[in-house]
Amino acid sequence: MLKSIVPLSAIISLRFFGLFIVLPVISVYAMQLHGATTTLVGIVVGGYALTQMIFQIPFGIMSDKLGRKGTIVLGLILFGLGSLLCSVSNDILTLMLGRFMQGAGAIGAVVTAMISDLVKEEQRPKAMAMMGGSIAMAFAVSMILGPTIGAYLGVEVLFVLVAVIAFGSIVVLLKMVPNPPHITHTYAKKGNITSVLTNANLIKMNITNFLQKGLMTFAFMIIPMVLINNFEWVMADLWKVYLPATIFGVLAMAPAAIIAEKKGKFKEILIVGIVFFTISYLLIGVSESATMFVIGVVVFFIGFNMHEPIMQSLATKYAKVYQRGFVLGIFNSFGYFGTFLGGLLGGLFFEKVSLFEIVVAIAVVCVLWIVLIFTLPNPLKKKTLYLSLDEYKREKTSALEECQGLDEWYFNESENLLIIKYDEDIINEDSLTNLLK
Repeated sequence: MLKSIVPLSAIISLRFFGLFIVLPVISVYAMQLHGATTTLVGIVVGGYALTQMIFQIPFGIMSDKLGRKGTIVLGLILFGLGSLLCSVSNDILTLMLGRFMQGAGAIGAVVTAMISDLVKEEQRPKAMAMMGGSIAMAFAVSMILGPTIGAYLGVEVLFVLVAVIAFGSIVVLLKMVPNPPHITHTYAKKGNITSVLTNANLIKMNITNFLQKGLMTFAFMIIPMVLINNFEWVMADLWKVYLPATIFGVLAMAPAAIIAEKKGKFKEILIVGIVFFTISYLLIGVSESATMFVIGVVVFFIGFNMHEPIMQSLATKYAKVYQRGFVLGIFNSFGYFGTFLGGLLGGLFFEKVSLFEIVVAIAVVCVLWIVLIFTLPNPLKKKTLYLSLDEYKREKTSALEECQGLDEWYFNESENLLIIKYDEDIINEDSLTNLLK
């Protein structure tokens, strides 16, 4: 498993690192460019998310139909070219175009789907936690390096570094990541799109990703601007808020992932994270000192890092194997729409509405969000049976169509396996094997 997952986790975490590393400083940097306004800066902060939102679903469907690797390569190329354009921009509109181009490389759902393809069901929670953890670590490191490199070498250098990482990731993908197995189904996929769009659990996860990412972008819109404008900090001082926030966020990450994945307490972890979001924004809104503001930011990072390692994993648990690219495409589209809207609203309201009024509104939204998550069931643990097609005949699988307790079944053509996912409270392994003999 590690040979497949480590390179893929490295690719997706490095890509997120490229997005995260500019977040702590981009609002301040963008305000210095020709033609900048707070509204345009807000669009720049969340601009990549708009094209991410648009392209997540097409990229997910493309990967389901045409293959994962080629789709990931295309996304990394677009991301790298967009980063280079950002590095040479002298005005706000060029920077905005570069950010849009960065986002057009929408490969997050594709990488997650590829991990699901390569890893057996029993190992998938560990693999998803590994990927989520690598993203969270990328987030943590970028929060420290972004302000430091940006202050001493310039934000332009950050964008060049991001481009190098993107193009280097293509080499890692082609040289180190195996091709996913070829999967086929014997049953008709009727209602594929409808079943995904109307799945209540997936809808709740999509809303959760939307709100989580929106609150993140809004935070990065206001954190550097408030510290610099209200508390007279300079860009080189921003590490003083991001370093403690990162440390506490990383410390919260592992226990949250373990409790969610091992104990099946996904819903509970989501709720605790939202409570931290609520407290953090209220602290930020009422802060009269830099110390209280920094404490609010630290609390926000704790909540965010509790969510991040489990979000993608939880979404896949409500999706069937042939839907993963599509499901994760929609899931990530909602997240990126939240990212874009968080930056846009931050730019629109930052100078027109008091920060206190904004955070009170956010707290109300968080309370409603908690109520929504209370109605989300923790995913049931399913068993997976792997049967060699050398011993069991394909034509016998027609007997599974009327069988109760089955989640799905499909063929792994690359390894010549029949794979059945079932609820052991309804049917057991012996009953299934006897049915197929």
